[in-house]
Amino acid sequence: MSEPCDLSAVAARALIGAKKLSPVELVDSCIERIEQVDPAVNCMVARDFDRAREAARVAEHAVMKGEKLGALHGLPVGVKDLEETAGLRTTFGSPIFADHVPKTDDLHVMKIRKAGGIIIGKTNVPEWGAGANSRNKVYGVTGNPFDTRKSAAGSSGGSAVALATGMAALCTGSDTGGSLRNPAAFNGIVGFRPTQGLVPNPKRALGWTTNGTLGPMGRDVADTALLMSVMAGNHKGDPLATTIHGRRVQRPAHFYPARALDLSSLRVAFSPDLGFAPTEKHIRAVFAEKTEKFRTRFGEAVDENPDMKGADRAFEVGRAVGFLGKYLQWYRTRPDDLGPNLHANIEEGLGYTLEDFAAAHIEQTRIYHEFQNFFDRYDVLITPGITISPRDWAELYPAEIDGEPTRTYFHWLALSYGITLTGHPAICIPCGKDHAGMPFGLQIVGPRGGDAFVLNVALALEQAFADDAALARPQPDIAALKKAPLIRDMPGFFGFG
Repeated sequence: MSEPCDLSAVAARALIGAKKLSPVELVDSCIERIEQVDPAVNCMVARDFDRAREAARVAEHAVMKGEKLGALHGLPVGVKDLEETAGLRTTFGSPIFADHVPKTDDLHVMKIRKAGGIIIGKTNVPEWGAGANSRNKVYGVTGNPFDTRKSAAGSSGGSAVALATGMAALCTGSDTGGSLRNPAAFNGIVGFRPTQGLVPNPKRALGWTTNGTLGPMGRDVADTALLMSVMAGNHKGDPLATTIHGRRVQRPAHFYPARALDLSSLRVAFSPDLGFAPTEKHIRAVFAEKTEKFRTRFGEAVDENPDMKGADRAFEVGRAVGFLGKYLQWYRTRPDDLGPNLHANIEEGLGYTLEDFAAAHIEQTRIYHEFQNFFDRYDVLITPGITISPRDWAELYPAEIDGEPTRTYFHWLALSYGITLTGHPAICIPCGKDHAGMPFGLQIVGPRGGDAFVLNVALALEQAFADDAALARPQPDIAALKKAPLIRDMPGFFGFG
């Protein structure tokens, strides 16, 4: 690569440790890339350049003194704007918090800093993370770096674009209906949804629910595993954090370095739609073409779906409960400051009964049991990363797919939220481009608790794809983005269209 900011996080960290790359040089390179490219895509929305440069100088001094260095020493990190950062504006994409500057870091941000990571800025999100089109009334919309008129997905859309364009070495994200995986698919990077509890989050308002989790994002699997090794752990404030009294359960070495597995030893099931997701015909065709090129690498490869009957309803009810718990107060006191997606979810939730909730929970449990049976037969499940190719970001959400109306504003995320219901770990990795010339992603799902296993399978596939231009990670045209029109000058940039 021609610039330090284009180095992988793992490569940059190794060069820093060997005194061959200055943290100051790396941070300056990322800042320059932000200043040159962000006007075209609008992903790094709050910036902390002065403190980042100071932290880089301190990091460089530690290297030159021969001090012990953390796992992320000197690496610039972007933090999703749903996560609080001390002294740096955190808005949640909501005008209610447009001027909010937290006094403390969220737990995982604190851990990233402790490991030597340098927070360079905040990355854009949909309002409160609702929906998978990263646009809001505070910062406007984030464009896709492969076509700035198209959606970057979300809710970790800003993080995905920052990684794809070299603005940060690593980025944080979170995932309820696929918010780590969907933007990874749209932008040609890696997003990993870990098992709930591996990345503790004591700030979860509904602490006993399993749908939402924090997770890492990177340009490749090794980088993602590196960040996962720092974010994973235990904390008494999160009731679902993995715990055995008196023992440290999660260690960095469980996740990093990832170790490629022998694919020929694995049994894999391929599914274009999980038997229920409204997958676009275009995406089905691309999925068939891509998987045909590598399915023989596995010991056994079949086309089979788990039984996901009732998945839509189960997720819809569970999601609505979460929105009622977190946002009902704003709906009642400041309704004009909430966008259409928030209104839709809260009003849907107000229409449900306890009987609906109980039925949804029972169906989710049945699907979980079905997955245990499914993974008795197969080691890995592979699907497309998302149901459609990126569309114009002016479309708040896809109201139809192949002419068929969608159930909700998030129905097009069914390939990812179906997996969310099961609690199984899942990763999305790049797999070339689709027929429209946009990035195409593969979702790789592993067995219950198989987080390290999923990372290792993903690494093996990534290595297998590297020498095939049809499967390897696509990269945006940075030179073109530097000259591209300002996204803020495009009609509909602010708000919800």
